[in-house]
Amino acid sequence: MYISTQPQTTDIALTPENEEIVKATLPIVGGAIEDIAPVFYRTMFGKHPELISDLFNRGNQRSGEQQKALAASIATFASMLVTPDAPDPRDMLSRIGHKHVSLGITEAQYQIVHDNLFAAIVEVLGEDVVTPEVAAAWDEVYWLMAKVLIDFERNLYRSADVADGDVFRTVTLQEKKQLSDNVVEFTFSGVDFSDALPGQYVSVGVQLPDGARQLRQYSIVGTTAESFTIAVQRDGEVSSFLMDEVEIDGKVQATLPAGDLVLQEDDAPAVLVSQGIGSTPMTGMLAALVARSASSAVPAVTVIHADATPDSYAQRDITDSHVVGLADKGEARHIARYRDNGESVDLKALAEEGLIPQGARWYLCGGSNFLQNQRDQLAENADALAPKGIHFELFSPNDWLI
Repeated sequence: MYISTQPQTTDIALTPENEEIVKATLPIVGGAIEDIAPVFYRTMFGKHPELISDLFNRGNQRSGEQQKALAASIATFASMLVTPDAPDPRDMLSRIGHKHVSLGITEAQYQIVHDNLFAAIVEVLGEDVVTPEVAAAWDEVYWLMAKVLIDFERNLYRSADVADGDVFRTVTLQEKKQLSDNVVEFTFSGVDFSDALPGQYVSVGVQLPDGARQLRQYSIVGTTAESFTIAVQRDGEVSSFLMDEVEIDGKVQATLPAGDLVLQEDDAPAVLVSQGIGSTPMTGMLAALVARSASSAVPAVTVIHADATPDSYAQRDITDSHVVGLADKGEARHIARYRDNGESVDLKALAEEGLIPQGARWYLCGGSNFLQNQRDQLAENADALAPKGIHFELFSPNDWLI
């Protein structure tokens, strides 16, 4: 599921009266997110227990990451509406929209979230703070954001010619391949995902012993007309279940591909930066570039990866192979930095060594702290690097990179 246009935010704006109210109350609401979020989820799951068992990832709920992220997205969007020099919200909304369609979210669920979120805001802040006027102003914030997302998500579903939410397919495990001590490659058959774009992901759903269906997203390493391949790192309920319980010919659910970290088809150099299992979407992009290089020119490619050790870099060999294949047709290099050697990804130093081209498209995937560090480095060295575009993906909830 993919469309080339971003969510449409051109004409969205609060009424002047509500804008002033949101400006005045944003510090109060934003500052109370960590208190509002658990009340919101406790209330919602109490009324809709099927959501925690079938939709929301329980591991993320236990850690508090998902709770904080969803509530924070509303405050972040509000800040973008009332701050003149705020970042354009389209990038944030595009990431959220793709996550939603990969989970089969539909319009009706926005009302459920609204009702329980606003009940939590009133419970935490009190009716003396959340007056009818304040509630109306934040209600407008919520539904402006919701309408943009609902329209965008409907267009994503239409791009795959499916009804809203109809994204789950039954697939069969065809092959398991150990890549490292804690990373296994899974190839599933039963669907044609050959139109998936390099860098996209699927949600995989499994039925756990307690009866809950839990979902987790995995980047696609490769596809054929009959199968698709993902790489899974042991971390959390779904990944551990896949590794320990799902054997050859076993069946799980997988959603249609989604995600906006996709390889752009232009001649700008490509810089692929990853950490740990974040190398997975980059592997898919490299495979696509190798295939494309057989019949047409491809841009210069720089792969930069951070990991603990060479042995923990699960996709090191296939990355080497792809880079060698691309180097035969043009310019390509592979740079690895290992934490146990005291190394880190220093973009300024790499640029000074002439290892990073100017005017490149940057694709980043890794842990939250890693991505935040890389984002800050790109901002600090914007003049030297002059990036044409920055595209990133993160598979854990967060409140700075929603």
